[in-house]
Amino acid sequence: MKILFIGVGKMGLPMSGHLLKQGHEVRVQDPDSSRLVEAKASGLEIGDQSLDSIEDFQWADYVFSSLPNDKAFLEVANLVAKKASKNTRYVDTSTISIGASASAAELLKQAGIEYLRVAVSGNNHMAAAANLTILASGPKEIYDEAQPLLSSWGASQFYLGDQEQARLMKLVVNLLIAQTSAMLAEGLTLGRLGNLDWQDMWQVLSASAVGSPILKAKSAQLGMPLGSRDFSPTFTVHQMIKDLELITSAGDDLGASLTQTKTTLGWMNQAIAQGDGLLDYAAIIRVLERQVGIKDLS
Repeated sequence: MKILFIGVGKMGLPMSGHLLKQGHEVRVQDPDSSRLVEAKASGLEIGDQSLDSIEDFQWADYVFSSLPNDKAFLEVANLVAKKASKNTRYVDTSTISIGASASAAELLKQAGIEYLRVAVSGNNHMAAAANLTILASGPKEIYDEAQPLLSSWGASQFYLGDQEQARLMKLVVNLLIAQTSAMLAEGLTLGRLGNLDWQDMWQVLSASAVGSPILKAKSAQLGMPLGSRDFSPTFTVHQMIKDLELITSAGDDLGASLTQTKTTLGWMNQAIAQGDGLLDYAAIIRVLERQVGIKDLS
C-alpha cells in the first residue's frame, strides 16, 4: 500500500514505522522539522511539508493521521476531503472530541472519502513495542480491509460500530486511567500520613486485588524496587488535562455528571499551578500530599 502519514510525534513515528516494516511505502508529513529528521533516520520518506501540494494526497491509497487536538484534526480532514482521490481511505488515530470527528465524517462523506476512526490505547513505549490496543469504528468493510495494517500496532483489536463509538470508548478508557491516578493519590497520601513506607505500599498494591496493569506500570515507573519517586512522564499532566476536558465535555453532552472525574481535573489543574505540569500525570499524588502538609516530595 501507499500510505501518507500526517503527524509523526511520539505516537505517529512508531506507528508509521511499523507500517513501513510491513513492506508498505510510507510518506510522512509534519510541521515540526525535528520530527522529520528522526523520521528520515527511521527510513521514512518525507512528503510535502507545506501541505499545499495535491500530489501526496493523490498518491496515497491510505491517509493516516496522528494529531494533537480538534483544530489540527479538522484542518487535516478538510485537506483530505479536498485533495485525496475518491478511492482513498482516511484513518485518523488522534484523541479528539466526538463532535469534531462527527463533523469531519460528514465533510468526508460529501467528498466521497471513506473514513475510519481508530483510537489507540497505550503510551509511546507501547506504540514502539507494537503493543497498542486498537479501538475502531466506521464502515465495517473499511475496517476489515484496513485490519492487516492496524495489526502492525498491536494484537488487541476491537470493532465497536459504524459511527463515533471508537472515540467514546477511548474517552471511557482514559477516564478510568485518570481515576486510577486519583485513587492512588488519595490512598498513598493516607498511607504516608500513617507512616507507611512508600516502597512497602507499592509492593502491597501491586500484589493485591487492585494491582491492575496500569497500577503495575506506574509501580515500575515510580521505581518501586528502589523506593524512588520518579515522576518522569510517559503522559504529562498537560496531556491528561486535554483528555479530561474531552471526557467531561462528552459527559455534559450525554447527560453524565462525572463528579469524581471533574474533581480529578481540578487536581490536574492544581498540579500545573504548582509547577508540575510537565511531570507524569501521576504527579497529582504530590498535589494531595501538599494539601495535607507532607513536605518530603522528593
